[in-house]
Amino acid sequence: MLGFLNIDKPAGLTSHDVVAQIRRGLRIRKVGHAGTLDPMATGVLVICLGAATRLSEYVMHTTKRYRAQLHLGVATTTYDAEGDITQQVDAAGVTQDDLERVLPQFLGEIEQIPPMYSAIKQGGRKLYDLARAGQIVERQPRPVRIDALEIVDWSPPQVTIDVTCSAGTYIRSLAHDLGEALGVGAHLSGLIRTASGSFTLSDAVALEALLNSPNWQQYLIEPARALQPMPVIQFDAAAVDDLAHGRRVADANAAAGVLAQAYDRDGRLVAIVEGDDGCWHPRKVFV
Repeated sequence: MLGFLNIDKPAGLTSHDVVAQIRRGLRIRKVGHAGTLDPMATGVLVICLGAATRLSEYVMHTTKRYRAQLHLGVATTTYDAEGDITQQVDAAGVTQDDLERVLPQFLGEIEQIPPMYSAIKQGGRKLYDLARAGQIVERQPRPVRIDALEIVDWSPPQVTIDVTCSAGTYIRSLAHDLGEALGVGAHLSGLIRTASGSFTLSDAVALEALLNSPNWQQYLIEPARALQPMPVIQFDAAAVDDLAHGRRVADANAAAGVLAQAYDRDGRLVAIVEGDDGCWHPRKVFV
């Protein structure tokens, strides 16, 4: 087993819950996910099956797209609707033009402080464990990239925006920071991940539909498609044997630092290779 599933995660389940249900329902021992979604969030959750769990890092570190709903005038401890209210003010004076003016501050390469209620570890403990114990610690800003912010609905105090960003961006922190920039506070009241790399919501399957399907394999996505735009290279039997035994394969087109998918003549994934000094070096081998 080596493939991926594009699941439309329902609200109320953790990403781990989805993995557990698929492991149990499909009777597959090795199941993982590529990119966590909070329980309140819905949308694209990439599931890795079998040996594809070793490919999760390549799927995880891709551009994400979200549709985020912000509630202006109310700030919370968790930066979303599940937290306790820490601030509540009248945001009736905030206009769409005000939001349009502050959005450019958050575009491009920026430094973002993660929320206290997150799985990031500090001093060997997860931040949300510290937060639940009543401890608030200083968090180091993390570099993220936001490529696009677009207002798609203005119905104050609820505002909906589309976000295109790098992996590792906290949309909860973005909602909180936008509220701070507007001077009224805000929290994330709803979130849908509409795309993760080449996986899109329009192609996703509902978890219940997957688990009840007599032919769930129809939803299986091959690595060549899942790992786009990573290039695909076909190798002959001798080169496959070299890669399988950890040996490099000479190729004048192997540019330094370029990752590629290596396949045999029968279309089976052999390895993930990296170019260097005119050779392909095996990084992850599957034969």
